[in-house]
Amino acid sequence: MIGYLNGQLISFKDNTVLLNVNGVGYEINCTSSTTARLVNERGGEVYVYTAVREDGIYLFGFDNTDEKEMFLKLIGVSGVGPKCALSILSSLGASVTRSCILSQDVKTLSSVKGLGKKTAEKIIVELRGGLPVSEVAQSVPSENEEAVQALISLGFDRNSATKAVGLAVENGAKTLEEVITNALRNVR
Repeated sequence: MIGYLNGQLISFKDNTVLLNVNGVGYEINCTSSTTARLVNERGGEVYVYTAVREDGIYLFGFDNTDEKEMFLKLIGVSGVGPKCALSILSSLGASVTRSCILSQDVKTLSSVKGLGKKTAEKIIVELRGGLPVSEVAQSVPSENEEAVQALISLGFDRNSATKAVGLAVENGAKTLEEVITNALRNVR
């Protein structure tokens, strides 16, 4: 199984990238943050999950092992396939997804395109007890509430603001100013 790749970007379309690794082109379905990073840097490293199906071999790429681990937990829930899990991580990021599961936030989780309320509830029920509470998951609701409030005061709804702040923290923003600046780029 392929677990990690490092190479140059050949092309991309939507959230699928073609990465040249030592002369071999790998087509990888990535989260939106991974795709954006690879496009900006014209390549780089990707943590990979390899799915072998009857109709082919599919690669799913992630920025870090935390994102990959969350993906693996999500696809372990019956009714959640790799594309649905990738959509969740592209929309919310690993830290916000973890936070939604731990806080039983069905509304934010079901706001992901293609994910209904029942599936969101199923994800929460099946994963709630099995997720470690990481520093990132704890920091989104408490330390970065000020950033969420700032985005709300600018006219964004709470769900969009929470998602954007979570992505900002996941992308490495540490100070309040960095979090708000990065979140404004991610807010929808």
